Amino acid sequence: MTWRPQYRSSKFRHVFGKAATKESCYDGVPITRSVQDNNFCTVNPRFLAVITECAGGGAFLVLSIHHTGKVDPLHPRVSGHKGNVLDIKWNPFNDCCIASCSEDTTVKVWEIPPHGVFKTITVPWKELQGHSRRVGLIEWHPTANNILFSTAYDYKVMIWNLDCPEQVIKNPVRTISHHTDVVLSMSFNTDGSRLATTCKDRKIRLMEPRSGSLLQEANCKTHRASKVIILGNLKLMLTTGTSRWNDRQIALWDMDDMSVPLLEENLDGSSGALFPFYDPDTHMLYLAGKGDGNIRYYEISSEKPYVHYLTEYRTISPQKGMGVMPKRGLDVSSCEVFRFYRLVTIKSLIEPLSMIVPRRSESYQEDIYPMTAGNKPALTAGEWMSGIDKGPALMSLKPGNQEAESYSELSKGNGNSLDSRRPPSRPGMLQLSYIQDQLGAGDAVSGGDRSPVSNGDDPSLCSPPKTESELRLKFLKQQEEIRRLRELLNQRDVRIKQLELEMKNIRNSQTSL
Repeated sequence: MTWRPQYRSSKFRHVFGKAATKESCYDGVPITRSVQDNNFCTVNPRFLAVITECAGGGAFLVLSIHHTGKVDPLHPRVSGHKGNVLDIKWNPFNDCCIASCSEDTTVKVWEIPPHGVFKTITVPWKELQGHSRRVGLIEWHPTANNILFSTAYDYKVMIWNLDCPEQVIKNPVRTISHHTDVVLSMSFNTDGSRLATTCKDRKIRLMEPRSGSLLQEANCKTHRASKVIILGNLKLMLTTGTSRWNDRQIALWDMDDMSVPLLEENLDGSSGALFPFYDPDTHMLYLAGKGDGNIRYYEISSEKPYVHYLTEYRTISPQKGMGVMPKRGLDVSSCEVFRFYRLVTIKSLIEPLSMIVPRRSESYQEDIYPMTAGNKPALTAGEWMSGIDKGPALMSLKPGNQEAESYSELSKGNGNSLDSRRPPSRPGMLQLSYIQDQLGAGDAVSGGDRSPVSNGDDPSLCSPPKTESELRLKFLKQQEEIRRLRELLNQRDVRIKQLELEMKNIRNSQTSL
């Protein structure tokens, strides 16, 4: 009987990485030189934030996601910490809210103006004081609103409820004290009912976050874990670290039985920390090493051999950290399933990198875009504290079904802002109806006689800027208007191609009859 090789069918076998052009990168960013093994960058569909190098205190930079090209060295920053900033994270349910932690032992939560940062921000919305040593990591709860977790060099994990009137919060709602050394990473499962941590004492812990009770603990002599990530609802957990011989290694764990790992695999002999990123919609795992120029990606299954290697993206420029765009900010018209923002320190550059599934059709591909976690919380902070667990509120990425703004901005009614007049998506995701509405509105304003210099303002009220800050504001508004018009033109071109293709198909069907 002839032997035939067993091939595994996968729609993600040919996923490839596509780096952005120089014009679409963020150039001239003074990326921090901190040796902390963090990502240093966080992204949402509206803003990009990156920790920067500065003299005295700590600061980070917040840029509009469309503000590509050369970054002004004097661009205003968020600088309210007295020590170096070590980690930053956007609120998953509010695109204008970001948390930061620092060596000054505090965690601060900031409100970013919808238009962007035009002057340095020094006063936070909330200040959390409870740790006795520098705070190294923060994580938002994935489904409950305004619940924040922080861990510091005092070996404690603290849970904070931001739904309180005080501006300075000194007492966390819960303190978890199971760790005997510095916590290296934290990860939640999909509904936030389990919290996994890795620690410098070489132990991997699985806890119930609300009560802080310890459910499982693993201490494998052949694997020294540094980063951990829970793989969605598969009841599997993956850690990255080093082997007994200091080779970089990944290990897979069963969350119900962590006595021994299900899988251990050595990768290479490099020394940089491995950052794992998991996409629960496609079941793809990405491994990016600090100081590496490559990103490996795998597909995860619930049956043996569990981890299936696909391929890797290679480049010569090493990355210091990575930011990841939420799924609601991806370009579905180009079949983009994941997007990194690579911090290239040697070039002072932030480079977007899109992971794309090659498809011939330009229509929406429902098989690679299932319902995904949206920008609305499933629970309030009070509901979560009372003992309720709930999965994320899902949304569709199909054009016409997706939420255009975060719920908090809709509730505030920011209808006059430039960004609120358009969905926070890439150029290929604008809707045809939205374009028609914009064109109709443009024709209705004074018979279409809008001055191109006024940026949408009344020309009679448009006075010349008197200060440098006003001049910069006018310039940025004009740049946003130009980008918006380019997006409209790009979408028109895409629609024309779609109509031409439909006409061609109709003609072919008629000739065949």
